[in-house]
Amino acid sequence: MIRRIEEGDREVFLALSEQFYASSAVLHPIPAAYHARTFEELMRSREYADGYILEVDGRAVGFGLVAKTWSREAGGMVLWLEELYILPAYRSRGLGSEFFAVCEKFAADNGYARIRLEVEEENVRARALYERLGYAPLPYLQMVKEKASSPKQ
Repeated sequence: MIRRIEEGDREVFLALSEQFYASSAVLHPIPAAYHARTFEELMRSREYADGYILEVDGRAVGFGLVAKTWSREAGGMVLWLEELYILPAYRSRGLGSEFFAVCEKFAADNGYARIRLEVEEENVRARALYERLGYAPLPYLQMVKEKASSPKQ
């Protein structure tokens, strides 16, 4: 079952989030405060992001995060599938596909122009799932600048 994250999910979300960022699915860990800030934003508003808990028999076994943004290139809103983490013992049971179905229905029902995601090249299992669901690589090199600050005067 896939359901929206709730206030009572704080501890399970933080634990799963820390496990995800300690896994080989991501390039590097993030500060613990970022996990808590993400949860706080999910509880504050659904304007920029949504969080989901993946459950089996009433037990939280994973989470998914999506972000919402405007894209001129896409001609409208884009739903970014930010993170999907499923405990290893619960993988290959259809939870990933179920999460994507929930996201794709949300995007269709709300007029999103595109769904986008990132995946590590080495994450062969995840890439296979995404390709099976119809996602294709973009020919972009992504770049980032952390904590943009004003120039020194």
